[in-house]
Order: sequence, then C-alpha cells, then structure tokens
Amino acid sequence: MPNAVVMTGYGPPEVLKWAAVPLPEPGPGQIRIKVEAAGISPTDLALRAGYLKAFPLPPDAVLGFEAAGTVDAAGPGVTGTSAGDPVTALLLSLGGYAEYAVASIWTGKPKSVSWLDAAALPSSAEAAARVLRQLNVKPGETLLLFGGGGSVGVIATQLAVARRIKVISAVGEHDEALARELGATPVRYGPGVAGRVRALGAVDAVFDAAGTGVLADAVALAGGPGRVITLSDPAAADFGVTLSEAAPDRAPRALEETMALLADGKLRLRAHTTMPMQQAPEAHRQLESGIVHQRIILTLP
Repeated sequence: MPNAVVMTGYGPPEVLKWAAVPLPEPGPGQIRIKVEAAGISPTDLALRAGYLKAFPLPPDAVLGFEAAGTVDAAGPGVTGTSAGDPVTALLLSLGGYAEYAVASIWTGKPKSVSWLDAAALPSSAEAAARVLRQLNVKPGETLLLFGGGGSVGVIATQLAVARRIKVISAVGEHDEALARELGATPVRYGPGVAGRVRALGAVDAVFDAAGTGVLADAVALAGGPGRVITLSDPAAADFGVTLSEAAPDRAPRALEETMALLADGKLRLRAHTTMPMQQAPEAHRQLESGIVHQRIILTLP
C-alpha cells in the first residue's frame, strides 16, 4: 500500500501522521499522479487546526490542494494524457500530501518548469485568479491586497498589474521590496494600516489573502463588505464578507494560463524551500510559528 500524510483529527501539527492508505483509483475524467512534490497552503494550516470547519473533511483526510508528478493511470473519458506525462494538478478535494493523488484539474509541466515550481503553482494561481474575477476589479481601479508577500498575493499582484489595476500591498517589512518589484505600492501591515492606506487614496476592492484580523479595516476602506473577499478568515460572515471557496468554474483556465507565464519566465513565484513529505508536521509547525517566511514544498524521493 502507498503512504500519505493522514490527518487523524483537528488540532496541532502532531495530528498529521505518515501512514499506509489504499491506492486511490481515478474515476471518469480523472488521472492518478505519482507525486513528486506537493505544496502547503495557508488553507491547509487552517483546515488542520479546525478554523474552517465550515469546509468539512472526511475521517483520515489527506491535505494538499496541489501536487506535481507523473501520470500513473487515467480514468474513463480521459484523452490527451498518457502514463508518464509530467503534470501539475489542482486538487479541489485535497489529497496532495501523498505518494499518489487523484486529480480532475491538471495541466502539463513544461521541461523549463521544475517540479518544485510546478507544485507551488496550482492552488495559489487558482485562488489569485478566482478572487480577482469575483471582485471584478477593472483597469484603473485600486485593489488593496492584504498578504501581498504570500504565495497567493505574489501571483495576484502580477495578474492585477498586468491588467493595469493599481495595487496597494499590505506587507511586513521584509516584503516591501518584493511588493515594489512586482509593481505594487507597499504599505506596512499592522496597527494603523488603515490610515496608511487612506493616505494613498481611495480603495475600490479588497483581497484578503492574509488570513485573519484584517476584515474590519478592509470593510471600512472599501466602504462596505460588497467588494471584500477573504480566502480563509473564519470571521467572514460576522463582517458580511465573502469567504471564497475554490470551484471548477470560478477560474477555469487559471492553471493553464499561469503555467504558460511561468514557463516563459513571465510569472514570479514566492520563494520556497523543501522538506521531505514525512516531515509535514514539522513543516506545519515552522510555518505557523513564523520560523520560515518562505513557502514549504513537500517532496518525495
């Protein structure tokens, strides 16, 4: 039997256990991937800790919204993909922290893209494209982005700037230079951020990719909750804010389009480091404690 990082319950990183699991079988329109690398997203941390129980998980869930590897098997109806093809996949039903994963949404991995970059792309790219589409931000408007130095924020900034949207990026001190390099105007995240944003002008929409604690400022700056979207703040409903959830039709070509940009050197990803997949609990601990400011990509030998 193959192995996976199983979530034995909600709680601290120690609830993640490396254990034998049944080999997943691809259904109609699905492929099975022999995983090379899998990304850890902030939503993974929130799900594991139990902050997002509105998104229920099955017993012994395997986290991971994104993985890269080679096609191992294809289900009925799959065309244009053969065993051995290198791919990267968006896993809306999770399952990336495993030796094998089943995917319904994938795209080919060009030779110019590393396994690590391929694994770091899908979830962040889909989230960035999805929320920009939901917010309907238009050229000439101003977008306030909380978490602009994170994996989603880095991609969202580039996509927005390419559409001639002005981006104000709320970041920590260590990400100010990065925000400028990506074409955004940085403001320091933390107490007083609302005043610093107002000094730069009016805001049309707010994208919260940070996680928690910014929605009061976001609603005030946007003049109401209508054009404020958060990716993972469980307090969204308290503020009348949309908590955005991935769905196949919300950013249908995000993976293909961003992979093409990445392969052409036209898209920059957040810096990342690696850890063996068996060390997923330690990776979660380091991310939550702030020991590392990079993304962590889980790898398999």
